Amino acid sequence: MQVIIVGSGKLGRELFTSFKERAAFPVIAWTGDAAYSFPSVVVHTGSGRELDDVVSYCERTRSILLELSTGSTLLKREVACPVVICPNTNILMLKFMVLLAQGGHHFKNYKIQITESHQADKSSVPGTAVNLAESLGVSPEKIKSLRDVSVQRDVLGIPEEYLSRHAYHRLVIEDGLSSVALETKVFGSTPYADGVGQIIQAVSKNDLEPRRYNVLELIDMGWL
Repeated sequence: MQVIIVGSGKLGRELFTSFKERAAFPVIAWTGDAAYSFPSVVVHTGSGRELDDVVSYCERTRSILLELSTGSTLLKREVACPVVICPNTNILMLKFMVLLAQGGHHFKNYKIQITESHQADKSSVPGTAVNLAESLGVSPEKIKSLRDVSVQRDVLGIPEEYLSRHAYHRLVIEDGLSSVALETKVFGSTPYADGVGQIIQAVSKNDLEPRRYNVLELIDMGWL
């Protein structure tokens, strides 16, 4: 199936380049609703400026929309096409998120600390951290975000070559003298591009209803 990448930011460029190099499936860059008339998987990584046109195209052509942007209006908006909300696209991380989504309520009476770190130029909402917080019943305002390169390198142990592209999360759940620490690290862009590729393959092979999905549902259904 044809894949259309919407967005010219870092993630959009990485996905376009990765898919072109691997030739896993035909991929083109979005140039506007009127430019296409065939069913596709549309991957939206943009700011939302083109989202209305993207949704219109997907509804008109019965295309599938993957929403990778955090804080999207599609979180609450009803549309007449399949929409998959992706707070993360690394498959291993998604499976960890499913684990917390299913069992996070067991920790509601404990002290919980959530720390996240991404490259210094990341200014968007840390969608994965917010998702983890929601699963654990923690207010997103309590998430500690780190963008200081020296702290990332010297305290968190992020390798120098990945300071410009990484995702780090640490959860600490405490009960007096007992504690559990969970830590995740994703380095570089490859894990995300590989994950998006797997998600595209999954939605292409299965029938999706014209409604909003969370990508964690695809994990639950055994598609990923």
